Amino acid sequence: MMIKRLLMAAAALAYLGFLAVLGASYFIGLKQASTWPATGSTQAISDKDVPKVDKNVQQLEKRMSAFQPKGLYIVIDTAENRLTLKNGDQVVRTAVVSCGSGVVLEEPGGKKRSWVFDTPRGEFSVKSKITNPYWVKPDWAFIEEGEMIPKTMEDRIEAGTLGDYALGFGQGFFIHGTLYTRLLGRNVTHGCVRVGDEDLKYLFKAVPIGAKIYIY
Repeated sequence: MMIKRLLMAAAALAYLGFLAVLGASYFIGLKQASTWPATGSTQAISDKDVPKVDKNVQQLEKRMSAFQPKGLYIVIDTAENRLTLKNGDQVVRTAVVSCGSGVVLEEPGGKKRSWVFDTPRGEFSVKSKITNPYWVKPDWAFIEEGEMIPKTMEDRIEAGTLGDYALGFGQGFFIHGTLYTRLLGRNVTHGCVRVGDEDLKYLFKAVPIGAKIYIY
């Protein structure tokens, strides 16, 4: 039972593995909980060692809980294309999303500019909430489509592409809607996180400015 609890704690750490400080806590906890036999040993834990192991597990769980985000926050798994809205330990809502494709686009004509369409990983926060957002198309959007890069801002603005709502989390990245709902669940975006209409509406109304976003 004690080992099972420890394994559950380790799994939780892997879930937020991009937070280095949590990783450090995990290894400290394992070091302290090293009273059971090493890998490959067939020796069982003796009864007198059980209280010590239990104490080490409790200490590890306490360290982990100190780093548990408070209130509503978003977790995005870019490999599985899944978004989870949580409130502490509680799962409030899950959604199938689309994250970055990982495609590299190079500007033609011998120029040196290139773009990698990845969704950024790490800890972020909701910095803006926008209704009926417009997309200001960057240079790469025109290059990708084989079009000339416009000289005026008016020629860059495109309505209706991002859905009804958008939550910005910095550096031009957004959680937003999509016209291509059939592609949800696939890595097809240029870095933003696309969400279906109903899930996006729920997120927009529920998640406040400043809420944490964890992407891995």
